[in-house]
Amino acid sequence: MNEDSTASTSATVQVRRFRDGDSVEELTLLLHRAYADHAAAGRVFFASYQFAEDTQHRLSKGECWVAVNGNAIVGTITVSAPHSTPPGYPAPAAGGGSFWQLAVEPSQRGTGLGQRLLTLAESRIAALGSTQVVIDTSSQATELVDWYHRRGYAPIGTWRWDVTNYDSIVLMKSLPTV
Repeated sequence: MNEDSTASTSATVQVRRFRDGDSVEELTLLLHRAYADHAAAGRVFFASYQFAEDTQHRLSKGECWVAVNGNAIVGTITVSAPHSTPPGYPAPAAGGGSFWQLAVEPSQRGTGLGQRLLTLAESRIAALGSTQVVIDTSSQATELVDWYHRRGYAPIGTWRWDVTNYDSIVLMKSLPTV
């Protein structure tokens, strides 16, 4: 996909790169809303409470894509390839890609927007030269882990971030070469 792709889940939602003029604060509030159900269930994802400065820092580590409906940001994902992981993180050799901050506005759930953002992330990671994508999520978020399993992700280990209150399951998927 190119930078201004108009792939959409409906006629009114477009997916494009985050750009100057987009609001980091609005993006942060979207993350809070999208992860609120997890926080309410006792799984405190960093995205459920991060500050706008944290969002900006995380954006600086990759390509941020947003789904917009009119002027409102209703979805997002940030991708990176190759992606560096901390020492001890259970990932294969260097060169793999990753994504984070996959979020969909609660009112947009069930529209296919999450799948569209995931597909975009995988295609961007492959286009950037990586043949694998490695991510992690709460091992307690079984519905989310199952969602990734149905999309070809397999567990390869566990990890504990210091900004969450749970153990993460690390998942990997091999990507087709571009």
